[in-house]
Amino acid sequence: MKYTPLLSGLAALVIAAGIGASTTAYADTADLKVDGVIVVSGNTCSWTNASASANPPSALTVDRATINKPGGNLTCGGGISASLNNNPAFTFDDAAGTARTDVIDITGQQSFVSCRYKATNIVWNRDGATRKYLNTPFTASKVSGSFLCPGSFSAAAGEASVAFR
Repeated sequence: MKYTPLLSGLAALVIAAGIGASTTAYADTADLKVDGVIVVSGNTCSWTNASASANPPSALTVDRATINKPGGNLTCGGGISASLNNNPAFTFDDAAGTARTDVIDITGQQSFVSCRYKATNIVWNRDGATRKYLNTPFTASKVSGSFLCPGSFSAAAGEASVAFR
């Protein structure tokens, strides 16, 4: 079996820790929730109703227990499973229209191959007058896993988004 394309996709799952597709306006962020979607190597990963500790623009964390199963509903197509290893922290600069994530640490698995990746200091640009943010380019580095796992993964600008509701 050739694992490289899907394992590259596992690396891209680093992005998924904070992904969202909502276009919620500022005034509507009272739910303290984050929904997420990302397409990785043709496979979709998503979750709904993850819990945030505060509303933007206050600094906040996203609770991994509300993303990961059994408490959350993170699912991926293509035979990939994923699990977030940390509670990502977000800070916001409304004047600049940006958000920043300190660290996203995720493990992905396909069949018997497991890969763990971390990305640090990801910058997100706000999409208009919403609480949706699009990523700037970044690289996630392999922390551990099989020799079949790629050493890193680069994400181009706009390949991911994060939104709060």
